[in-house]
Amino acid sequence: MEITLDKHSANQASIKITLNEADYQPKVDAKLKDYAKKAAIKGFRPGKAPISMVKGMYGVSILVDEINAILGESLNTYLKEQTFRILGEPLPVEKEDNSIDWKTQKEFDFEYKIGFVDSVNVALDNTTKGTKYSIQVDEKLVNETIENLKSQYGNSTNPEVSEANDNIYGDLKATEGEFTKTLSLPTSKLSKKLAAKFIGLSKDAVVEFQAKDVKKDEWSEAFGLTDEEAAEASGAFTFEVKNINRTEAAELNQEFFDKIFGPETVASEEEFTAKVKETLQDSYNRESKVFTDEELKKVLVAKANLDLPEAFLKEWLLKANQGKVSEADVENEYPLYANQLTWSLISNQIAKDNSIQAEHEDVIEKTKEMVREQFASSGLGSQLEASMDMFVDNYLKGNEGQNYMNMLTSVQNEKVLAFVQEKIDLTEKTISIDEFKELLEK
Repeated sequence: MEITLDKHSANQASIKITLNEADYQPKVDAKLKDYAKKAAIKGFRPGKAPISMVKGMYGVSILVDEINAILGESLNTYLKEQTFRILGEPLPVEKEDNSIDWKTQKEFDFEYKIGFVDSVNVALDNTTKGTKYSIQVDEKLVNETIENLKSQYGNSTNPEVSEANDNIYGDLKATEGEFTKTLSLPTSKLSKKLAAKFIGLSKDAVVEFQAKDVKKDEWSEAFGLTDEEAAEASGAFTFEVKNINRTEAAELNQEFFDKIFGPETVASEEEFTAKVKETLQDSYNRESKVFTDEELKKVLVAKANLDLPEAFLKEWLLKANQGKVSEADVENEYPLYANQLTWSLISNQIAKDNSIQAEHEDVIEKTKEMVREQFASSGLGSQLEASMDMFVDNYLKGNEGQNYMNMLTSVQNEKVLAFVQEKIDLTEKTISIDEFKELLEK
């Protein structure tokens, strides 16, 4: 057997494998003998058919199977011995039809295309700079959250006359044309000028207004129109009131506290406010961590500046998905895929260089945290903890074990990023909620 590597560029190459008769014939002969012992061929007792007849019937298929097995094993062994990192999987170079004569040919040549990167290097020192964000929950957000909770858990009424911030149920109609839509209109989402038209109304009242008085976002957020409907909205409209819905804010009492946080968790307005702030801060701490990690990944990906074999990877993605995606899909999704692949290479290299490893116990604990977050508002409490092992086991076994592998990768990434933060020039920055939202929009 002869294997040769021909590098076409810094990240793409071809591998040629030449098989001689001595490489495959012993295995083929052994398989033929095994077939002959078991073959049930008409006219012969089981296992008594001549080897020549068995060869004539099964020889080619056995030859093909054995050569494919030898090729797969030899190619994998060869690639493992190389210093470069293989990306995707080797792609066989297609031969013309009938270019191989399996019956008479003794020597076979096969060729594969591969994509690779020679090395992955990221300087984990003060030349790599990152930012660790901390989102600070302020009194404004706490108060807004409490007001929203009071509204959410308040009592609904149907008053005779509308006031500011009521929800008004009725029929929206265009004066010209056939457009009509029945909806519940949250007047709090209207501009002050337009909302004023919906104050002091009773059932069967009709409000008239012009499309030009409605802001673009209000068509979707308040009136619930689709983008197409909003684009066609013009001229005069009427809104006929069918019902008025009002939510009276809940009182800050023990019943309300228990609804939000469970029995005997808080016992006063001060404790309730502190608990809301603590809950919000915990939530934003998680968001801070996720945002910091994602921004740090971007820094490391840019720093590594890996030269990926784009043409090869696009071809491999197309073939690996076996008709499930089009060339256009691959083109659109490739930038995201390339970014994720680059980060995976970086994370694995850092883990390898620094003996960072995700342990089974880490996977179990992270899965428990995920389950607790998912059921945080369920009120299950002790029942959840009593059944935690079952939840975790069922989840990790799901998706044919892929859930476990995904969680293992997630744990390793977290360990790698924690290690990176200890080594690079990391600046800690406290930001407000509004500043955080601005960063997300960039």
